[in-house]
Amino acid sequence: MADKTLSHTDFNFPGQKSVYHGKVRDVYDIDDRLLVMVASDRISAFDVVLPEGIPSKGQVLNQVAAHFLDATSDIVPNWKLAVPDPMVTVGLKCEPLKIEMIVRGYLAGSAWRDYAAGARSICGIELPEGLRENEKLPHPILTPTTKADEGHDQNISHEEIVAQGIVPEDVLRQVEDYALKLFERGTEMARERGLILVDTKYEFGMLDGKVILIDEIHTPDSSRYFYADGYEERQAKGEPQRQLSKEFVRKWLMENGFMGKAGQKVPEMTEEYCDSVSRRYIELYESITGKKFEPAEVGDLAARIEKNVTECLRNL
Repeated sequence: MADKTLSHTDFNFPGQKSVYHGKVRDVYDIDDRLLVMVASDRISAFDVVLPEGIPSKGQVLNQVAAHFLDATSDIVPNWKLAVPDPMVTVGLKCEPLKIEMIVRGYLAGSAWRDYAAGARSICGIELPEGLRENEKLPHPILTPTTKADEGHDQNISHEEIVAQGIVPEDVLRQVEDYALKLFERGTEMARERGLILVDTKYEFGMLDGKVILIDEIHTPDSSRYFYADGYEERQAKGEPQRQLSKEFVRKWLMENGFMGKAGQKVPEMTEEYCDSVSRRYIELYESITGKKFEPAEVGDLAARIEKNVTECLRNL
């Protein structure tokens, strides 16, 4: 599968000062002014990078993120300047805020798991009794997390963020306002495509004293989508929702005894399984953007990216 996927990068672009290898993206610092963000084909779950890459996944993530950054630039300025390659975005380097803004419109995923275990307060927000999995919340809620350099991110409340000096209160209020407006736009765009935006995360940074939207938005790695058709019927019957997100990977791992805990072994990821995950990512791309997915040439992915990015940097 190695010839079909990009699982590792080691570029040396003009003006490059450093590189950060994240779980999924590799981020190259150019002259402390620009970032080259390469969306690899790596996939992570439970804060663990899985051993096999997923064909076309990097291209899907990069192009979905670019689609939504362009569609929300009237709400908040964002970091994107150019997409020189299907797997790469080049943009402004900002100082990241040390929180992730998670917006939830429905009770799903980790929030549901906490609720089912007895929690009735998430990030200082009280939830009513009697909610069911995947139920629509009375209104979207903000459940921020810390951005952990290592290990798991932790839920944190507005008051704790301010008290710990993580983000100044005036900036935090602006970020919260932006996050809710972005979620509203994402919800509208999903509805037009017959989807429900269930929950998502946003990251922000500062540049010249202004709040800037950074990283990816509304991708299957950062968001959860349900199909709107049949949602009410499935809820009424207590059936699982049809969804487009990475949750199906997490469920497969859990069914095979892996939740990222010490001593647990990642189940074998066959070529057939990886191709099936790839098809799910492509399905989400086409469903959420309304565009036909055009897979880029495979060949030497690294050489193609290096050529395209180098040409782009000459003009920025």
